[in-house]
Amino acid sequence: MNEILRVTLTFTLLIVGFACYFLVLGAFFPRRIAKTASAIQQMPRRAFGIGFVNVLFFGTIALVMFGIADSLQESGNNILNVILLIPTLLLTGVLLSVFFLGLTALASLLGDRLFPEFSQWRKTFWGTVVLGVASSIPAVGWMLLFPLAALTGFGAVILGFFQREAN
Repeated sequence: MNEILRVTLTFTLLIVGFACYFLVLGAFFPRRIAKTASAIQQMPRRAFGIGFVNVLFFGTIALVMFGIADSLQESGNNILNVILLIPTLLLTGVLLSVFFLGLTALASLLGDRLFPEFSQWRKTFWGTVVLGVASSIPAVGWMLLFPLAALTGFGAVILGFFQREAN
């Protein structure tokens, strides 16, 4: 029984933490989040495709670079390991930043659709809670919903960089 309570409390705190993190991202980058949400609304299939291809490409590059850095460390070449590890960590950081910007826009959009009467911060908060709880469902949430949401958000961020500003 204690284990169930511990897992439930941990899960609840993680969801609330992510919701607060997405609120902070929305406050720091409101135009980027709005452009990303617009790209998700206008072309969700294209956003998913672009996200899938880019994650596959850059994720593979990051994994290969981590593998090379690990083999350099095992061979005792620590200087080259550090030199290779710096751009690898930067690439991984950029990938994670794009993922989180995309998920923030997706949570905000989900909140807009589910709770239109709420204020914007409540829409983002509750959209994150709904997305987090729905993604926690075994099999369907883990292997379908969350990857679909993450890849669509990733692609929408990339599409948002190439959209022109409406005057």
